[in-house]
Amino acid sequence: MSRPQTQEQAVDSEGDSSLHRRDEEGPQSSHRMLGFSDALLSIIATVMILPVTHTEISPEQQFDKSIQKLLATRIAVYLMTFLIVTVAWAAHTRLFQVVGKIDDTLALLNLACMMTITLLPYTFSLMVTFPDVPLGIFLFCMCVIAIGSVQALIVGYAFHFPHLLSPQIQHSAYRTQSQWHILRLVLRGPALCFVAAIFSLFFFPLSYVLMVTVIFLPHISKATTWCKDKLMGHRESPAHNVEPFSIDLHAPLSKERVEAFSDGVYAIVATLLILDICEDNVPDPKDVQEKFSGSLVTALGAYGPQFLAYFGSFATVGLLWFAHHSLFLHVRKATQTMGLLNILSLAFVGGLPLAYQQTSAFARQPHDELERVRVSCAIIFFASIFQFAIWTAALLHQTETLQPAVRFGGQEHAFMFAKLALYPCASLLAFAATCLLSRFSTAIFHLMQIAVPFAFLLLRLLVRLALAGLQVLWDLRPEHPQSGQGEPEAQSQLLPAPC
Repeated sequence: MSRPQTQEQAVDSEGDSSLHRRDEEGPQSSHRMLGFSDALLSIIATVMILPVTHTEISPEQQFDKSIQKLLATRIAVYLMTFLIVTVAWAAHTRLFQVVGKIDDTLALLNLACMMTITLLPYTFSLMVTFPDVPLGIFLFCMCVIAIGSVQALIVGYAFHFPHLLSPQIQHSAYRTQSQWHILRLVLRGPALCFVAAIFSLFFFPLSYVLMVTVIFLPHISKATTWCKDKLMGHRESPAHNVEPFSIDLHAPLSKERVEAFSDGVYAIVATLLILDICEDNVPDPKDVQEKFSGSLVTALGAYGPQFLAYFGSFATVGLLWFAHHSLFLHVRKATQTMGLLNILSLAFVGGLPLAYQQTSAFARQPHDELERVRVSCAIIFFASIFQFAIWTAALLHQTETLQPAVRFGGQEHAFMFAKLALYPCASLLAFAATCLLSRFSTAIFHLMQIAVPFAFLLLRLLVRLALAGLQVLWDLRPEHPQSGQGEPEAQSQLLPAPC
């Protein structure tokens, strides 16, 4: 039998339970909620490609200019909507640089924001399926407006309870200015989408222009400020009126959240590939009995080209992630330019399921293989060349962006350049080869998919051999004495030796 509690033990247990209850109801860490938000946003941005990959082209239909125009239009709309989702993600990132902690109400508001974001793929499907009907554009813009409104509610709630703010803002004498600053950040995109929604009712092409402006608005404002400073001169504000603002619109993004969002995109793209395999490459039991005499092995053999396309596409996704991972190991901060280049790279990575759909159709529609190979090469090229551009942008500001150990060049720089240049060079070479040897376009593409993974395995050895060869050539060059060194030696021979 358990002994009855003493009065002190009862008070202690009551105190512990009340403390636990206060911890549940009070401020909480936002790390898990931000991880959930990054994962959901990356999923939503990536599944935008599904209406494009499910573009129905019958086996009898030629891959003519009308089909190419339809596919190009859908890819362009996909890129636009993908980038708008990343704008919402960037605003969410900036917002939670200001909001340091959360409570139950703020977590529920964030869930409402995420629920609104999940409607974006549906509205995008309406835009793609009914391109001449403005309702899809109108609903997409209304979703963006709702997302901005919920984020504005989060700002208002957090500033109403200052203990939820980050310490810099919480103890700032300029808290009101900070609130208006972050409100302008989260509402400028929805404001443009509000205008786009109005124009969609009577002139929807202008709506697309305004939605594209939402994507590049931060960079347009930065360029405008730069031009204004160059023309009118940079004017410093009085010191007593300004407090350094910790949340700068052009400050580097959180490296951790950039990596989390990027990893989510790569993971979802890899998952979408196997979903297509599960959906399209499971034989029907009736067909197995009638066409293959009940042999499931023979029936699965007919899907060999699709499985080959899957393994090649997965290797491409995995190696692009590996290059991205290696790149950000050397990065300390991601500037705004690097963030834009990363988002553009991820947008084309999200298009890799479309590349898989094109390559898996080689066996079903062999007469269109040349055009499909070129579409796939173009997607892989742009996904990888923007990674190369990220590294180039990081080198231009390496004291700010790179880890101290890799700021001074050397073997790691050469290895990084080679790793990031591998896929752009391979896809560009395959594209050029199909122009010269169009009859062998499928073989060329599959050869690229097989050769690149082996090149990644041998890359470090090849870079070391190349650097060693360059060092040998440098050591073998003839040494010419400098003009300032030969004359003193000749004069010293003519002078008498010292006593």
